[in-house]
Amino acid sequence: MRRRVLVALLGGVLLPAGLGACGIPNETEVQVDGSGPAAEAGALNGSPARPPTPGDSAEPVPFIENYLRAAAAGEREQAYARAKEFIGPEARGLLPEKQQSSEIELTVVRLLEKPEVTPPNNQGTSDVTVKVQQVGVLRADGVLDSPEASETEYKFQLRRADSGGPGLLLTNVPNELLISDTALREYYRSRTIYFWNSARSRLVPDLRYLPSSVPAERRVTDVVKWLTGGPSKWLAQGVTGLPDGTRPINNATGADGHWEVNLTMPGADDKKLGLLATQLAWSLPELSGQLDLKIQNQKRRTVDLEQERAEHAVYPAGDRPVRYTVYDGAVRPLAIANEARAAVPLEADANKNVVAAALARADDQILAALVVTAAGRQRLKVGTGPDPVAVFDSSEDTYGTLSRPTWLRSLDERHPAGLVAADRKLYRFDGAAGMSPVPLAVPGPVVAVAGSLDGHRIALVIGGALYVAAVSVDGGVVSVGQLRPLVTLLTNISAVDWVAENDLVLAGNEADRRPAIHQITVDGAQEIPLKTNIGAVVTQLAAYPGGAVGGPPSLSYMYEANRAAYRNNPFDNIKREQVLDVPAGSRATNPTAPFFLY
Repeated sequence: MRRRVLVALLGGVLLPAGLGACGIPNETEVQVDGSGPAAEAGALNGSPARPPTPGDSAEPVPFIENYLRAAAAGEREQAYARAKEFIGPEARGLLPEKQQSSEIELTVVRLLEKPEVTPPNNQGTSDVTVKVQQVGVLRADGVLDSPEASETEYKFQLRRADSGGPGLLLTNVPNELLISDTALREYYRSRTIYFWNSARSRLVPDLRYLPSSVPAERRVTDVVKWLTGGPSKWLAQGVTGLPDGTRPINNATGADGHWEVNLTMPGADDKKLGLLATQLAWSLPELSGQLDLKIQNQKRRTVDLEQERAEHAVYPAGDRPVRYTVYDGAVRPLAIANEARAAVPLEADANKNVVAAALARADDQILAALVVTAAGRQRLKVGTGPDPVAVFDSSEDTYGTLSRPTWLRSLDERHPAGLVAADRKLYRFDGAAGMSPVPLAVPGPVVAVAGSLDGHRIALVIGGALYVAAVSVDGGVVSVGQLRPLVTLLTNISAVDWVAENDLVLAGNEADRRPAIHQITVDGAQEIPLKTNIGAVVTQLAAYPGGAVGGPPSLSYMYEANRAAYRNNPFDNIKREQVLDVPAGSRATNPTAPFFLY
């Protein structure tokens, strides 16, 4: 079974990406936070949307909006040709053309407001100013890299196509191939391919984009090329690529449940072919039937794709989630609708003076990290063991502030590890509460950190900005890779967590400075508001990234603001009477610091 990322365009608004009950997200359905399915749109689940043409509009603003869709609306090789249909002959040289498809890059921008138009002048031309946020650069390998351009606005000039006709043509254009983020949604499919971690024990997701116009047989070819080309730059430190020299010999062939991939792979033994078989099965989740793996024209392995996915999980999805909160200085269970409930997996003597907590499951073990108060300071307490955890160690030092910790879901059960922001610096901690600083290349105060379900990607809030990075864990030693900044509509970001395999939920200020919660893809390509006008800074945020049958609805998250706890699906504050197992004589207070155990 597999999850699906739920992304679509409806009325110009990106609907929340989400997850189904189990498996791995890949392509798209539509679901709105707190409601049932909505209508599908664009090319995300069907045939590609029709490419725009210059004749589709005789008005400047929709004409420019169509121009920002044109380059995305088909095969990359024809991107310049489609864009130049909108440009007058006298101005086509202003858009220098790259001949090789591997060199064609699309600059993705987000329109921040409706384009501004000046009336036609005496020469019959109009100027259009487009204010944008740079989102990134879409490479030929489907990766959306960090922005390279810094422009916050672009100016276009238009004229009538002829003296009496209704059409328009551009007479002045920027010298780069621009597309809007809405065009990326409309004409591309988001796809997830997978690379093995350094121990080759679990797969790590890598988000890519493929034109919707690409036929099924080409999708297999492109995925194979992406896998042989290696991971996205920001993921490279946390994953392992295919053996050096692995290359496709020709295009993949096949249809109707039987596919063939022909490669050159140095040292292609059964183990390496088995690892590749699992990568291909999860990176091509829409395919069923058999796939023949050939090495230099010799068939070496036949892969039953559905069986491969059933026998080799991409990574542990976690058990059925349970909600907890901090109430009167102790972790307590929450009773939300008909969701699963469980007692706190901590001995009562350890469950005191708690400010925030992170609990995780690792087979039959519970990993517990508690932020506790100590003489006006804060300390990290860590314990691991069977439910309930009875033995805890405390950090040697105390701190002015500690963020909510996050466990890295490594397979190394002997060396559990996590991350926490202490006095606005990033620290790693081990199962005995030993803490050591993690050097970062980006300066600024670290206020939040969150680990992904696969255990090899993290999100960080540094200096009010959002970053992602790959992490590797070797013998309990945590290494953080290249920090990739994500462009977002929010400023002064205060909290973040993973709400889906390739999606984050984050809190910060919108343009009007009001606190809000948004959802954003791991590459910053798509962003939508989930909750606005919150009224106070969000100080903690916890989400459930899906995976277990019978869990809460997709896109479930909880947060703390103004020393009170809230949830979504549906949105509501978490009430005192929803807190379970409260001892008699406890102080009446608000639930705070909510989180999930899964």
